[in-house]
Amino acid sequence: MRTTTARLSIALCTSLLLWPLAARAEAIPVELRQTENGWQLLRGGKPYFIRGAGGDAPLDQLAAAGANSVRTWGADDLDARLDEAHALGLSVTVGIWLGHERHGFDYNDEAQVAEQMERARQAVLRYKDHPAVLMWGIGNEMEGFESGDNPVIWKAVNDVAAMAKELDPNHPTMTVTAELGGTRIQRVNNAPAIDIHGINSYGGALSLAERYRAGGGTKPYILTEFGPPGTWESAKSAWGAPYELTSTEKAAFYRRSYERGVTGAPGLALGSYVFTWGSKMEATPTWYGMFLPDGARLGAVDVMTELWSGSPPTNLVPTVEPLVIEGEPRLDPGDEVRVRAVITDPEGAAIRVRWVLRRESGEYTTGGDFRPVPPEVEGAVLEGRASGARLRMPRDPGPYRLFLYAYDAAGSAATANVPLLVKGKVRTSMPFYVYKDGFEGMPWVPSGWMGSIDALTLDGDHADNCHEGSACIEMLYTGEFGWVGVAWQHPPNNWGDVEGGFDLTGAKELELWARGEYGGERINIGVGLLEADKAHPDSAKKTVEGIVLTRDWKRYRIKVKRLDLSSIKTGFVITLRGKRVPVTVYLDNIRFVR
Repeated sequence: MRTTTARLSIALCTSLLLWPLAARAEAIPVELRQTENGWQLLRGGKPYFIRGAGGDAPLDQLAAAGANSVRTWGADDLDARLDEAHALGLSVTVGIWLGHERHGFDYNDEAQVAEQMERARQAVLRYKDHPAVLMWGIGNEMEGFESGDNPVIWKAVNDVAAMAKELDPNHPTMTVTAELGGTRIQRVNNAPAIDIHGINSYGGALSLAERYRAGGGTKPYILTEFGPPGTWESAKSAWGAPYELTSTEKAAFYRRSYERGVTGAPGLALGSYVFTWGSKMEATPTWYGMFLPDGARLGAVDVMTELWSGSPPTNLVPTVEPLVIEGEPRLDPGDEVRVRAVITDPEGAAIRVRWVLRRESGEYTTGGDFRPVPPEVEGAVLEGRASGARLRMPRDPGPYRLFLYAYDAAGSAATANVPLLVKGKVRTSMPFYVYKDGFEGMPWVPSGWMGSIDALTLDGDHADNCHEGSACIEMLYTGEFGWVGVAWQHPPNNWGDVEGGFDLTGAKELELWARGEYGGERINIGVGLLEADKAHPDSAKKTVEGIVLTRDWKRYRIKVKRLDLSSIKTGFVITLRGKRVPVTVYLDNIRFVR
């Protein structure tokens, strides 16, 4: 009997260790208090100033740098992250994602709003007692990028916050806006269930406190994203490519933003979350990341370590000056060009460099959505050293960007880049792929989600039973009724508000391979989506409806020979309807052909 009891005790202890911490711990109360010196956040009864970051780089490195908090944008499967954060002494602002109209979410659709509210409610119930939770981040830039004054959106935001406060009195609520323009300050002021105004600000972080006060802000704020100036705030080349700061220049900008927008606003700013603690492809592969994809830290990490902990790292990252082109940045096809560089290691260590030429992404819109990294142009770099590089420009006309990655002996890095242009008319060669073996490197991005998107998943790396190659698309819709659609857009999220697209003149057909999970699934497919009432419409639009799929791969075609293909922003569109049971379709090798 004692043996049985011992085994039972061991099993019980083991199972407890495997349970999420949220199921066996108590919340640490967080209070927002207004004092004679302004606003103050208290956690467990003690003053708490947020030294945080958002991103996917390791949390142990974040804690070691002197930070005390991390931010998420959504609340999906956070148990392990919350447990890890708590073990490292980090708190978590738990983001509750709210739909964006540019992604197809309709705040006038009562069913969509109700489903969103229920998901938010489940997230609060699941995580409210976890000791790592600091506050609820209700939405991120859900108001859009214009005036941000849609009253139905703000009602939904306040409703979710009110629900969170009712279920969880231990944690304050915050909503996050894209800067302060339009009526954002007034909308947050007038949302009674929102305690804190979260503000994403980049180039504007230096003047954020002054602008917030001048705009009549009555609530405390948190600088929820900051970093280098955005593409929309940067000088541009003659052909519209934004100039990116070096990693050294960015580090200095992070410092000024923190000192002016955060510590420079005592009693008003409750802290900040730097962006991004990791790497990210947005505009370029290096614009916003504080690390490189290989894990090398950049200058922004050193600066934030000093600001958070009071001391810089013992081994500092290399520094780099802006690249200098010898001659003109506009070149003829096949021209050689030399670029000079100046790199310094603070400890005097040897420098290892890597030079890479890529096609320019051409995607400079805001929003932070997934973007593929443009592939390297093989063979373009003829000679690359720490002092500079010599390269031969490609034969294909169009915009390019030359990247420098400089590493010290410890594996830390510095980056710089410069835009270049190969003169001549850009011609589109055929076949021109919408999709082939994964989303990465493809010209259009499947960013235009429409209909009941909460019931949609899209996997571009499905590897089982594909028609050809290493991957295909799996599109799964679990809604019993309604419809869903995806548009492949250029640039991403282009609903006709910005220029973009490709000249596909000469193409005769759009062809693709498709099949259904069981056979009998119905889809509609098309080219083009944006009508003439948009500022930048598709130059043509054609749809084929009522296609019935089989279980076997079959080729389908849309004839486009007689269409004006001079500016196709929406390269492919697919829609389907629910049928009581989940609907799964597979797509492969979507391309324009002659």
